[in-house]
Amino acid sequence: MRHQSSPRSRRLVAALAAGATVAGLAATAAAAPATAAPPDENGTCKTFDDPQFNGWTTHAELKRDLTQLERTSGGRVQVDVAGHTQQGRELYTARVGTGDRVLMVQSAIHGNERTGTEALLGILKKLGSGSDPATRRALENVTLVAMPMVNPDGGELNRRANVVAWDDVVTQYPQLDGAPRAWYHSLTGDGIDQPGFDLNRDFNADLDYVPQPQDLPGDPKDAGFYLSPESRTIRDVYVGLAAEFGGVDAVVDLHHMGPCDELTGGPQDGKHISVSLDYPPLGVDDGAAYLEDWPLLDQDSSRRYALAVADGIQEQYGTQSPLAAVGRYFHPDEREYAGQGRSAFALNGSATVLFEVRGQQDDLGQKLHGMLVQSVRTGVESLIDAMATGEVDTLDGDAFFELPDYGWEDAD
Repeated sequence: MRHQSSPRSRRLVAALAAGATVAGLAATAAAAPATAAPPDENGTCKTFDDPQFNGWTTHAELKRDLTQLERTSGGRVQVDVAGHTQQGRELYTARVGTGDRVLMVQSAIHGNERTGTEALLGILKKLGSGSDPATRRALENVTLVAMPMVNPDGGELNRRANVVAWDDVVTQYPQLDGAPRAWYHSLTGDGIDQPGFDLNRDFNADLDYVPQPQDLPGDPKDAGFYLSPESRTIRDVYVGLAAEFGGVDAVVDLHHMGPCDELTGGPQDGKHISVSLDYPPLGVDDGAAYLEDWPLLDQDSSRRYALAVADGIQEQYGTQSPLAAVGRYFHPDEREYAGQGRSAFALNGSATVLFEVRGQQDDLGQKLHGMLVQSVRTGVESLIDAMATGEVDTLDGDAFFELPDYGWEDAD
């Protein structure tokens, strides 16, 4: 049986969501029939050849918004520059709360996936100024560290990869001179003739790893090499939090996926979805091959944290709403990506959760922008609440497998 949260928990989630800018939209969606598709999509999986790119927060606007948040919160939200991209853009962290439980959330590691950026800004605004019981409890029990845009160079080009030439990598690491390029470095991407990395393959569980020529080019199943400044900055933020708190309870990675369930043939086959969730993809038997070297890996913990997200979304909107179309990401037992950040951090003892919200930014443009942002926001706020109350510790991780299966195998 699925774990059912208490009425008290549902009230807390509702209170957290009360400040959402699209609450009216969410309420309308909750009243829709279970089979109803979003009205502007007509129940199809159509995407758009010429999407509108405006309406999404740019890097310059992010700087402005974070500066304003820090000021209006009276210092409750603390904004710092954690590093810089290859092209010199700032990589920001925004920290709020004083609790012992630590949640690190990153967004837009793929530059054309920005729904999480919008959601995090809304969450930070609420936590930075709210005084309701749920907000106070979250601030007292959880420390949230958000990285709202970790690939702004790619974001400026509306593409998945960042922008780094291989020659620049060799300049940074002269020992790689003459070595083959890493398998996840491309000379072009998304129709743009500029080289760069899929940053979500550039992580290694060895947080002190230094790139070595004999490790290149590597393999999709294996660890990455920390070849980009963005991935190194994310790692450094994680390492700093682990040193400060003795560990990082959870890491959430916010992404987009394809618009429909075209692989699994599940209950949403041919229909739109809202959010799919996943735990670390570390191969057969829940990553058993990693346990000897990485005994802190706890896949059940990651599933409990993901289940807290799913429960919160469904309880907030009701099972009849398109906003509550949430399930498991396509994850066969043999799926293995040790080079993803969520895998590297899980091997170091953190619960990690992947969000995949429907529709690439460059497929859908502004379509359903508010509704999808709201789904992500509610999911993250639900997890914060479950951490603050301790409810996440009481869930049955195996119940995660009762969620319906959605997803595209290679979207993350």
